Amino acid sequence: MPSQSSCLVYRPCFRGGLLLCFASTLCGGEPNFPRFEERVIDPHAGDVVYAVTLADVDGDQRDDIVAVTENRVLWYQAPDWQRRVILEDQTERDNVGIAPLDIDGDGKVDFALGAGWTKIGTIQWLSRGDSLDEKWRVHEIGREPWLHRMRFADVLGSGKPQLVISPLNATQGEGVRLTAFAIPADPASSRWPPTMLDDTLNRMHNHWHVDLDADGSVDTLTASQEGVHLIRRTPDGFSKTKLGTGAVSEKPEESGAGEIKTARLKDGRLVIATIEPMHGNQVAIYTRPAGGANGLWERHVVETELVRGHALWAADLDGDGSDELVVGHSNTKAGEDLPRGVYVYDATNADGTRWQKHVLDEGGVAVEDAVVGELTGDDRPDIVAGGRYTHNVKLYINRGTNGE
Repeated sequence: MPSQSSCLVYRPCFRGGLLLCFASTLCGGEPNFPRFEERVIDPHAGDVVYAVTLADVDGDQRDDIVAVTENRVLWYQAPDWQRRVILEDQTERDNVGIAPLDIDGDGKVDFALGAGWTKIGTIQWLSRGDSLDEKWRVHEIGREPWLHRMRFADVLGSGKPQLVISPLNATQGEGVRLTAFAIPADPASSRWPPTMLDDTLNRMHNHWHVDLDADGSVDTLTASQEGVHLIRRTPDGFSKTKLGTGAVSEKPEESGAGEIKTARLKDGRLVIATIEPMHGNQVAIYTRPAGGANGLWERHVVETELVRGHALWAADLDGDGSDELVVGHSNTKAGEDLPRGVYVYDATNADGTRWQKHVLDEGGVAVEDAVVGELTGDDRPDIVAGGRYTHNVKLYINRGTNGE
């Protein structure tokens, strides 16, 4: 694997006499790969940091970091990352997924939240109190057992985003109910009408929204036990097309895909990136069939040594016009001496079939979720990771390439 050294420049951060965080500079070994400065934003946010996202909570035109734990939703206020509480012990344990949007149209961000996911699967949205020092209000949307992931996207073509949820396990029928909830005119007191996009796939660990065929309509990609599928709106409803096999095994639990994103290459074409199978060891890239033919996309495995892969994001970290992949894995049990951390993969050819691996953090965070966005005002994408067995939230600040 390509080497990456740590400069071990630790910068303690004190507030009120307490050591709250530290920073170290990770030095890229490649001249065109960015250096990242590592900061521990919270050493113990909760028992598990199930999800992280970015949103401008305080309206200062800067994104803040938001973390979801088993019983709380926390936000870390930019630029000094002070921890503040959105919600605590106001939902069914465990909170699991979050999605930001101005739901009630007041110009301020709200959040949809999934909770009690292995039990009853409550779906709710959170609206702020009279001040940011107050706990936020919880408004029920619905329930879906094994609710796992949620995102806002206009999959119905109405001109306004819907909340799209993907449960992990099927509880009725043949598969999980991938469902879009439309936001009503009065979201606090009116029913959010549901539309089922598909109910035939199992162990759907994640989904992603993108206009894959460039027809102006938002599509949904799914990562499930059955592989990679495209869910597309049609005049007659929704269609499902299989694009990739995922990992192939006689054992269902070792089949299919678990995480999914799209990445854009320098020439503008999209590839599909996955972690396979669910909680798996592989990173795979899917490229369109040669000549634009229909059928399964071509699968290229670029990593086989993850231990419980559980986070995936795509962004142009080095400014070369091509997205890199940010991958997080967490190992299997607390205390086990197995790899865990954050890796970055950089495409080394034009068609996205070969990728170089860079180790950003190995051992410092058992990644349950990760997100990428610009957080420091320098127009460079930064990385945030939330830990499972390490319980922490970490920020990796993009300091640019050695050639800058």
